[in-house]
Amino acid sequence: MTTGKHPSSRRYPPEVKERAIQLVVTTIDQNGERHGVVSRIARQLDIGPETLRHWVRQAEIDRGTKAGTTTAERERIAELERENRELRKANQILKEASVFFAQELDRPRR
Repeated sequence: MTTGKHPSSRRYPPEVKERAIQLVVTTIDQNGERHGVVSRIARQLDIGPETLRHWVRQAEIDRGTKAGTTTAERERIAELERENRELRKANQILKEASVFFAQELDRPRR
């Protein structure tokens, strides 16, 4: 039985991520060629090529050089979705409470 983590589930320190992205960007800027750069650097740093490709793509989006949802926008959307779930729960509780109290008011008094 293997106890090692699946490569795609590894967490990398932020410094490693930033350095890897910087290496890719610098290499592309110097060579003017993108083909194979991510794979080569991923291999050198022992990072999955798709992981590094995703990091670079997201960095380009965050810088505004590529279209897409920025990291800040993703965080804000997640925050709003969390808030929305909480408000829906609170709303449901209030509806149930109002039904309960309405039934109490409708009961005949002795």
